[in-house]
Amino acid sequence: MRSTGTADLARVEGELLARWPETRLEPSLGRIAALVDLLGSPHRAYPVVQVAGTNGKTTTARMVDELLRGFGLRVGRFTSPHLQSVRERIVLDGEPVSPERFVETHDDVAPYVRMVDAAGGHPMSFFEVMVGMAYATFAEAPVDVAVVEVGMGGTWDATTVVDARVAVVTPVALDHAEYLGPDVGTIAGEKAGVIKRDAVAVLARQQPAALDALVRRAVEVEAVVAREGTEFGVLERRVAVGGQQVRLQGLGGEYAEVFLPLFGAHQAQNAATALAAVEAFLGAGAGTGPIDQETVRAAFAAVRSPGRLERVRTSPTVLVDAAHNPAGMAATVEAVRESFDFTRLVGVVGVVHGKDVEGMLRELEGVCAELVVTQNASPRAMPADELGALAVDVFGAGRVSVSPRLPEALSEAIELAEAGPDDALGGSGVLVTGSVVTAGEARTILGRSQA
Repeated sequence: MRSTGTADLARVEGELLARWPETRLEPSLGRIAALVDLLGSPHRAYPVVQVAGTNGKTTTARMVDELLRGFGLRVGRFTSPHLQSVRERIVLDGEPVSPERFVETHDDVAPYVRMVDAAGGHPMSFFEVMVGMAYATFAEAPVDVAVVEVGMGGTWDATTVVDARVAVVTPVALDHAEYLGPDVGTIAGEKAGVIKRDAVAVLARQQPAALDALVRRAVEVEAVVAREGTEFGVLERRVAVGGQQVRLQGLGGEYAEVFLPLFGAHQAQNAATALAAVEAFLGAGAGTGPIDQETVRAAFAAVRSPGRLERVRTSPTVLVDAAHNPAGMAATVEAVRESFDFTRLVGVVGVVHGKDVEGMLRELEGVCAELVVTQNASPRAMPADELGALAVDVFGAGRVSVSPRLPEALSEAIELAEAGPDDALGGSGVLVTGSVVTAGEARTILGRSQA
């Protein structure tokens, strides 16, 4: 593999970012289908576990990856968006691809991308090119299985050019309504497109309208359905130091004394869903009994999900969380209350336009004593003053301050927390949230390495 310098990586990132962003859509599988055809169908070279849904997709994909590698398989993983480096999206053997491999794959794929662009219509987007690069990387490696997170929706998402052997749908909630639909039933119908003929559909607990849409799709394509609360689920959980201890019902039986180093009931739910997906992939079920329990325990104990209620500093405790819609924020708030003994919590919030910001702020209001609003580096970032006005409506003027740059916002929040009770006995903490972009920037500012 040829040597790659910083300039090469910057060039490639610049070329990718010059394309349509992920937030600008022209729904079609035509462009990605044309690209993978020109590349020799790399997406057909390995079986796929595909993960769709509204919240919990990235963490669930990480769990599936960890479990499959625990059973000796070579795994490629594609997730989005990234926290700190675009290379995080394409993972081999549990690590982001190297700068050399990233640049080389891009440059190998680029001539074919230009051919698709030249064919007329809309040029390929940033996300579509990233999907093509991921599928090519996994075929070249080669991998035994790819774990692929959907970008947005399902039916028209570029990742769905694959026919997944196992299709996972995490809880569906209102998000991206301008693209996916005005209610959870319609949104679930769009996400149900990942369920292909003769696949296994692993469905996390859903609202009734979402479950109806997902099961209807599974029946149409004759997919086997496994539902949380029926075929699998969380039997028991208790808070433990550094996470939680859970007992899970899998497709093949019970898995007891599983330590999960993540916080909150939603993460236990993600673990049960991931376990069922891996059991389905490996062919386990009621007739076979559980897969190896010690392997499962070791894999879950090794799971990490950066930017998901992640403690990035102590004295005072600073938590970073990528929640970016009301359902995700509600799960985060519940996990904070359950797992941390704060007597006073200061929030730092930066969001992007197009989200239910008031809904997120209402979830935070009951747990944050004070709020520092800021602006992240996204082109779609909501200006701090605009966010501040919304926050004042929810929190009241006396509990809100505005700090337009995230480094200063963090410093202010830490100072506010340090002025509170002694952190050694629970005391004060800081929660940085509102967007994946905000979470990633905070990790970088606070010295955390690439996710």
